[in-house]
Amino acid sequence: MRVFVRLLSTVLALAVAAGGALLALEVGWRWWQPGRGPLLVPWPLWRTELSTLDWTSTAVRITAGIAVVAGIVVMLLAFGAGDRKVRLTEPAEGVSVSTSPRALARMVGLAVRAQDNVRGASVTASARRVRVRATSRMENEEQLRPRLLETVAAVLDDLPLARRPKVTVVVDSPKDRR
Repeated sequence: MRVFVRLLSTVLALAVAAGGALLALEVGWRWWQPGRGPLLVPWPLWRTELSTLDWTSTAVRITAGIAVVAGIVVMLLAFGAGDRKVRLTEPAEGVSVSTSPRALARMVGLAVRAQDNVRGASVTASARRVRVRATSRMENEEQLRPRLLETVAAVLDDLPLARRPKVTVVVDSPKDRR
Protein backbone atom coordinates (compact mmCIF):
# COMPACT_ATOMS: atom_id res chain seq x y z
CA MET A 1 0.00 0.00 0.00
CA ARG A 2 2.83 2.38 0.78
CA VAL A 3 4.22 1.87 -2.72
CA PHE A 4 0.84 2.84 -4.19
CA VAL A 5 0.59 5.98 -2.04
CA ARG A 6 4.14 7.00 -2.93
CA LEU A 7 3.49 6.41 -6.62
CA LEU A 8 0.21 8.33 -6.49
CA SER A 9 1.77 11.28 -4.68
CA THR A 10 4.65 11.36 -7.16
CA VAL A 11 2.28 11.35 -10.14
CA LEU A 12 0.14 14.10 -8.59
CA ALA A 13 3.22 16.19 -7.79
CA LEU A 14 4.49 15.83 -11.36
CA ALA A 15 1.06 16.82 -12.71
CA VAL A 16 0.96 19.93 -10.52
CA ALA A 17 4.54 20.82 -11.51
CA ALA A 18 3.71 20.39 -15.21
CA GLY A 19 0.60 22.54 -14.82
CA GLY A 20 2.62 25.24 -13.09
CA ALA A 21 5.27 25.14 -15.80
CA LEU A 22 2.61 25.44 -18.53
CA LEU A 23 1.02 28.36 -16.71
CA ALA A 24 4.38 30.12 -16.38
CA LEU A 25 5.12 29.55 -20.08
CA GLU A 26 1.72 30.86 -21.16
CA VAL A 27 1.97 33.96 -18.95
CA GLY A 28 5.51 34.68 -20.14
CA TRP A 29 4.47 34.21 -23.77
CA ARG A 30 1.47 36.49 -23.33
CA TRP A 31 3.64 39.24 -21.80
CA TRP A 32 6.29 38.89 -24.49
CA GLN A 33 3.90 38.62 -27.48
CA PRO A 34 0.60 40.21 -26.37
CA GLY A 35 -0.97 40.31 -29.85
CA ARG A 36 -0.37 36.66 -30.74
CA GLY A 37 -2.30 33.55 -29.78
CA PRO A 38 -1.45 31.13 -27.00
CA LEU A 39 1.84 29.24 -26.98
CA LEU A 40 0.77 25.66 -26.16
CA VAL A 41 -2.59 25.60 -24.40
CA PRO A 42 -5.59 26.78 -26.47
CA TRP A 43 -7.15 28.60 -23.52
CA PRO A 44 -9.18 31.14 -25.57
CA LEU A 45 -10.98 28.23 -27.25
CA TRP A 46 -11.51 26.55 -23.88
CA ARG A 47 -12.88 29.82 -22.45
CA THR A 48 -15.48 30.14 -25.22
CA GLU A 49 -16.48 26.47 -24.87
CA LEU A 50 -16.77 26.68 -21.09
CA SER A 51 -18.77 29.91 -21.25
CA THR A 52 -21.62 27.97 -22.88
CA LEU A 53 -21.92 25.62 -19.87
CA ASP A 54 -23.92 26.38 -16.75
CA TRP A 55 -23.86 24.65 -13.37
CA THR A 56 -26.91 22.52 -14.16
CA SER A 57 -25.58 21.02 -17.38
CA THR A 58 -24.96 17.27 -17.61
CA ALA A 59 -21.24 17.60 -18.34
CA VAL A 60 -20.67 19.67 -15.20
CA ARG A 61 -22.63 17.23 -13.04
CA ILE A 62 -20.77 14.20 -14.45
CA THR A 63 -17.42 15.91 -13.88
CA ALA A 64 -18.41 16.79 -10.31
CA GLY A 65 -19.53 13.20 -9.68
CA ILE A 66 -16.24 11.82 -10.99
CA ALA A 67 -14.31 14.26 -8.79
CA VAL A 68 -16.32 13.25 -5.71
CA VAL A 69 -15.83 9.52 -6.37
CA ALA A 70 -12.10 10.01 -7.00
CA GLY A 71 -11.81 11.99 -3.75
CA ILE A 72 -13.60 9.29 -1.77
CA VAL A 73 -11.35 6.59 -3.27
CA VAL A 74 -8.21 8.56 -2.41
CA MET A 75 -9.50 9.15 1.15
CA LEU A 76 -10.25 5.44 1.63
CA LEU A 77 -6.79 4.52 0.34
CA ALA A 78 -5.20 7.04 2.69
CA PHE A 79 -7.13 5.69 5.68
CA GLY A 80 -6.20 2.11 4.71
CA ALA A 81 -2.53 3.01 4.49
CA GLY A 82 -2.35 3.83 8.18
CA ASP A 83 0.65 3.17 10.33
CA ARG A 84 1.08 -0.56 10.94
CA LYS A 85 2.15 -0.67 14.56
CA VAL A 86 2.29 -3.51 17.04
CA ARG A 87 0.90 -2.08 20.25
CA LEU A 88 2.58 -2.88 23.55
CA THR A 89 1.05 -2.52 27.00
CA GLU A 90 1.16 0.97 28.45
CA PRO A 91 3.85 1.30 31.15
CA ALA A 92 2.08 4.31 32.70
CA GLU A 93 -1.11 6.28 32.28
CA GLY A 94 -1.01 8.34 29.10
CA VAL A 95 2.12 6.65 27.72
CA SER A 96 1.65 4.56 24.61
CA VAL A 97 4.34 2.19 23.40
CA SER A 98 4.52 0.39 20.09
CA THR A 99 7.00 -1.42 17.88
CA SER A 100 7.15 -2.09 14.20
CA PRO A 101 6.18 -5.40 12.62
CA ARG A 102 9.71 -5.59 11.23
CA ALA A 103 11.24 -5.39 14.71
CA LEU A 104 8.90 -8.09 15.98
CA ALA A 105 9.78 -10.30 13.00
CA ARG A 106 13.50 -9.78 13.67
CA MET A 107 13.19 -10.80 17.31
CA VAL A 108 11.23 -13.93 16.44
CA GLY A 109 13.55 -14.71 13.53
CA LEU A 110 16.68 -14.50 15.67
CA ALA A 111 15.21 -16.88 18.24
CA VAL A 112 14.03 -19.35 15.58
CA ARG A 113 17.34 -19.35 13.70
CA ALA A 114 19.20 -19.99 16.98
CA GLN A 115 17.43 -23.34 17.40
CA ASP A 116 19.27 -26.55 16.59
CA ASN A 117 18.77 -28.05 13.12
CA VAL A 118 17.20 -24.88 11.70
CA ARG A 119 18.96 -24.07 8.46
CA GLY A 120 17.09 -20.84 7.79
CA ALA A 121 13.87 -19.05 8.56
CA SER A 122 11.76 -16.26 7.16
CA VAL A 123 9.40 -14.45 9.48
CA THR A 124 6.61 -12.02 8.67
CA ALA A 125 4.80 -10.30 11.49
CA SER A 126 1.88 -7.97 12.02
CA ALA A 127 -0.18 -6.99 15.04
CA ARG A 128 -2.51 -9.91 14.36
CA ARG A 129 -0.30 -12.68 13.02
CA VAL A 130 3.27 -14.02 13.11
CA ARG A 131 4.20 -16.42 10.31
CA VAL A 132 7.38 -18.47 10.49
CA ARG A 133 8.67 -20.53 7.59
CA ALA A 134 11.71 -22.52 8.65
CA THR A 135 13.91 -24.92 6.70
CA SER A 136 15.72 -27.90 8.15
CA ARG A 137 17.72 -30.75 6.67
CA MET A 138 17.96 -32.85 9.81
CA GLU A 139 14.42 -32.89 11.21
CA ASN A 140 10.99 -33.17 9.67
CA GLU A 141 8.01 -30.94 10.44
CA GLU A 142 6.59 -33.21 13.15
CA GLN A 143 9.83 -33.06 15.12
CA LEU A 144 10.74 -29.39 14.65
CA ARG A 145 7.40 -27.59 14.55
CA PRO A 146 6.46 -28.02 18.27
CA ARG A 147 9.87 -26.78 19.37
CA LEU A 148 9.61 -23.74 17.12
CA LEU A 149 6.10 -23.01 18.38
CA GLU A 150 7.46 -23.04 21.95
CA THR A 151 10.32 -20.76 20.94
CA VAL A 152 8.01 -18.24 19.28
CA ALA A 153 5.64 -18.40 22.27
CA ALA A 154 8.55 -17.72 24.63
CA VAL A 155 9.62 -14.67 22.59
CA LEU A 156 6.05 -13.35 22.54
CA ASP A 157 5.68 -13.99 26.28
CA ASP A 158 8.80 -11.90 26.96
CA LEU A 159 7.30 -8.93 25.12
CA PRO A 160 4.59 -6.83 26.78
CA LEU A 161 2.21 -7.13 23.83
CA ALA A 162 -1.22 -5.58 24.23
CA ARG A 163 -2.71 -8.31 22.05
CA ARG A 164 -1.10 -11.67 21.41
CA PRO A 165 -0.79 -12.44 17.69
CA LYS A 166 -1.76 -15.76 16.15
CA VAL A 167 1.32 -17.88 15.41
CA THR A 168 1.76 -20.03 12.31
CA VAL A 169 4.85 -22.21 11.85
CA VAL A 170 5.65 -24.15 8.69
CA VAL A 171 8.76 -26.30 8.34
CA ASP A 172 10.22 -27.22 4.96
CA SER A 173 12.35 -30.32 5.17
CA PRO A 174 13.63 -32.79 2.58
CA LYS A 175 12.64 -35.56 4.99
CA ASP A 176 8.97 -34.59 4.56
CA ARG A 177 9.18 -35.04 0.80
CA ARG A 178 10.22 -38.69 0.96
